[in-house]
Amino acid sequence: MLFFRLNLQNIILFLMPDTSQHLSIIEIAQKAINDELIELNKLSDYIDSSFESVVNLILNSEGRVVITGIGKSAIIAQKIVATLNSTGTPAIFMHAADAIHGDLGMIQKNDIVIAISKSGNTPEIKALCPLLKQFGNPLIALVGNIDSYLATSAQYIINSSVAFEACPNNLAPTTSTTAQLIMGDALAISLLKCRQFTSNDFSKYHPGGALGKRLYLTTGDIASLNLKPAVDKEASLKEVIVEISKNRLGATAVLNENELIGIITDGDIRRIIEITSDLNGISAKDIMTSNPLSIDYNELAVNAAFQMRNKKITQIIVTKESNYFGMVHLHDLNKEGIL
Repeated sequence: MLFFRLNLQNIILFLMPDTSQHLSIIEIAQKAINDELIELNKLSDYIDSSFESVVNLILNSEGRVVITGIGKSAIIAQKIVATLNSTGTPAIFMHAADAIHGDLGMIQKNDIVIAISKSGNTPEIKALCPLLKQFGNPLIALVGNIDSYLATSAQYIINSSVAFEACPNNLAPTTSTTAQLIMGDALAISLLKCRQFTSNDFSKYHPGGALGKRLYLTTGDIASLNLKPAVDKEASLKEVIVEISKNRLGATAVLNENELIGIITDGDIRRIIEITSDLNGISAKDIMTSNPLSIDYNELAVNAAFQMRNKKITQIIVTKESNYFGMVHLHDLNKEGIL
């Protein structure tokens, strides 16, 4: 009956006039998105007690999650594996075709297997299911056909059924693969929340790249690489300009002995030159901004970025135990990929 129904859908689509040929490229793309959204909005109805059981099974497992699939489903499986690994759930990918030619050896005693398939009836999946049963590992079907061989062979089912693909011929996997991906994300996020997985935990698995830096790079790390511009409060205007130019951060701290009392930016210099013709006798204390915005050297650099954006400034003073430690410029954050 299901086979007939699915084919009837294709027959109806074939008989219907193809209106897409009259659409512009923009309209075609918009229609594809809207067609997918109509089906994907139904997925929340599939989050049921079976889904909850899968989450609890994985949470209480001492093994890994082995995810397998064929074709486009295999690509989705790899992405879900990457998401699980990065959010605290150990996972590996096993290609369904390679599994029946030796890769089954990667499955360990306590592992849980998730098989992803739209139809649930592909030859590779049908060959794989009995072998997995022999291994005794729990089998979860993330499947688009709950009456399929895979669904009836699995102990748990995550339903990813969609009625139509975004493909006008209802053939190319489009909506169905997006549905698989969404259910995988729902699984990963559920596990993440149940494990109380924090941003600090996340940073352990993402030490490289801009994302990792946002989670571990501190203002002190950046400031320690920069020069440390500073002038005494009695420094002349010339000395201030030389200090700002020499250190190339567009600003200098102003100190009273070792105490931080202000900041002077290159903008402050321009403004004083514009409004004053007699620059003799002007000292740092006359043009500085008192009680400048500062941030502790242990604070994350991304927090410095937020403060600088909110205050619309390009430099921020870094302190250590209330003492002047250095300075961070907006360009530093941009260079590190923080922005």
